[in-house]
Amino acid sequence: MKKITVSGKRFIDSSGRERIFNGINLCDKGYYENGDSKRIYKPDEYFSDELIKTLADDGFNIVRLGLTWDAVEPQPGQYDEEYLAKIRRVADRCAKYGIYFYLDMHQDLFAGAPGCSGDGAPPWACLTDGAKFKPERFVWAEGYFWGKAVHRAFDSFWQNKSYKGAPLQNYFCNMWKHVAGEFADHPALFGFDMLNEPFPGTDGGKVFRKLIGGVVKTVLTDKRCKLSFFAKQIFKGNLIGCLEPFADYSLFRKATSGADKLINKFDTGYYSEFVDRTASAIREVTDNGIIMMENSYYSNLGIPYSTPAVTVNGRREPQLCFAPHAYDLMVDTPEYKYASNTRVGGIFDEHRRSQERLGVPLIVGEWGGQSEGTEWLDHIEYLLDKFDSYRWGQTYWCYYDGLLENPIMRDLVRTAPVAVTGEIESYSFDRENNVFALAYDQKGEFDEPTEIYLHSSPAEIIADGEYELDGKILKIKTGAGRHEIKIKF
Repeated sequence: MKKITVSGKRFIDSSGRERIFNGINLCDKGYYENGDSKRIYKPDEYFSDELIKTLADDGFNIVRLGLTWDAVEPQPGQYDEEYLAKIRRVADRCAKYGIYFYLDMHQDLFAGAPGCSGDGAPPWACLTDGAKFKPERFVWAEGYFWGKAVHRAFDSFWQNKSYKGAPLQNYFCNMWKHVAGEFADHPALFGFDMLNEPFPGTDGGKVFRKLIGGVVKTVLTDKRCKLSFFAKQIFKGNLIGCLEPFADYSLFRKATSGADKLINKFDTGYYSEFVDRTASAIREVTDNGIIMMENSYYSNLGIPYSTPAVTVNGRREPQLCFAPHAYDLMVDTPEYKYASNTRVGGIFDEHRRSQERLGVPLIVGEWGGQSEGTEWLDHIEYLLDKFDSYRWGQTYWCYYDGLLENPIMRDLVRTAPVAVTGEIESYSFDRENNVFALAYDQKGEFDEPTEIYLHSSPAEIIADGEYELDGKILKIKTGAGRHEIKIKF
């Protein structure tokens, strides 16, 4: 497989072609069985050869491959090579079918405990001053909002407290060095996603309270909010309906802006130091793989992301990209069918501003949701069109048993560029007329063709170059100049 690197705000392969990635998350968070305190992981069983082949046939060309600190380092300084072999088997299957992968060190609520929703760090790395992780009562994420154990564990991690004489982040960085060394020369390696959705700890609890206060203050003071409307929704017991005015992104941002300073403090302080330290550890063992910067949990809501570009040994990391996440407020609820395009669109516009500030390519690490019926698919299509307009790749959250039969596959399996012999100007899919269009500017000659994945057999191909169909891949050979390609279905 061709090596993928960064060039400006684009991903390119070793032939110099611009690459676009259409992907999905594969993440085994593990589970507890029969009252055991040790989590069980079976990624190589869940993500079979047959599944990876099906994903490749459906046009997925990248996966965000999750692993956890707990699984890699169950005891301090002792790495579970059997677990890493399981991850490697999945990576090998990806390579077999031409799919790239990037490694995601996943966490939710810092760590897991029997009966709780979290995952991530091993128990020995959870320094909570005696506070216990508790099962959720309402939503899986509530530990972020008021969980003492979650807050204290993150505080200890960001403050780099010691366990058995060594700072926690030293363990974490050494663990990443070991993992990076294991996968450094893998042909399908895309990059390293250092930590999923970093959370600010105790300050994260303060952010939650500021968000609640901001919503109340906005409702009481902004003329766009009608108190009679909110009173009516509350009387009906329709708390979800109270969110309707906040589909106006400017109103939504007014409500969330009170948390901006706390997130800026986290991004430019603890988190910036952490990503520099972790990236430097990875680079001690390999120059391969792109270093991937994530935003904090609360920037999923559009609170501006302020982390500076990663530096390694005092120099800006050249192979760097931004991998943000964003979800609508309705995600993880039955009301996802009411997800707001304008609200989540505004969040991704904020991520676009962060991309421009950093001057790097962007791949959306997590996005999406699920609901009953099909009316919510309009929201999925809106997001995919948004990503296409910015020429962003993406990895949908996430694969689960039954996904391949879900109606969402009609949108996730889609015609899209794979590799383009030049700089892409634009690409889009007109669903009303079933027409895909691509425009790009090619400088000079390329040995390799432009490649486009086709979701179904084309009725007509309009291209100013020689082309051929290789299975579901349209290959087009063009010369220097500007090119427009249209494919009608």
